[in-house]
Amino acid sequence: QVHMVESGGGLVQAGDSLSLSCAASGRTFSSKAMGWFRQAPGKEREFVAAITWNTGIPYYPASVKGRFTISRDYAKNTVYLQMNSLKPEDTAVYYCAASLSTNSGINYYYSSRNYDYWGQGTQVTVSS
Repeated sequence: QVHMVESGGGLVQAGDSLSLSCAASGRTFSSKAMGWFRQAPGKEREFVAAITWNTGIPYYPASVKGRFTISRDYAKNTVYLQMNSLKPEDTAVYYCAASLSTNSGINYYYSSRNYDYWGQGTQVTVSS
C-alpha cells in the first residue's frame, strides 16, 4: 500500500506560479513512477506530468510542457509540481498518483488507468 498526500494548492492570479507537493508513505520502494493529473468540473481526469522514480525522467503533455516542472526527492519520498505562467484553464483539482508497473513511456503514463494509488487531491484555482 502506498499512501499519498498532496499539498500546496490555492487561489492565484493568471501568470502566477504555484508549487504542489505530494508526500508518499508506505511501500514507496515499489513505486516505479509518480504522476500528476488534474480534473476540472465536468471534464475527464487529464495527465499533467510523470516522473520515473529511480531515474527521475520527466514526461509532460504539450498543454503544460515549458510551464510545469515535475521533480522528486528520492530521500523524502516526495514529488513536486512547479507550475509557472498559470492560466485560468489550469484551474482544477490536482491529484498525484503512483504506478507500480515497470512499463514506461509517455503513452503509458498518459492514462490514469495505469496508476495504482492516488492522493485525495488539492484544488488549484487561477483567476483571470
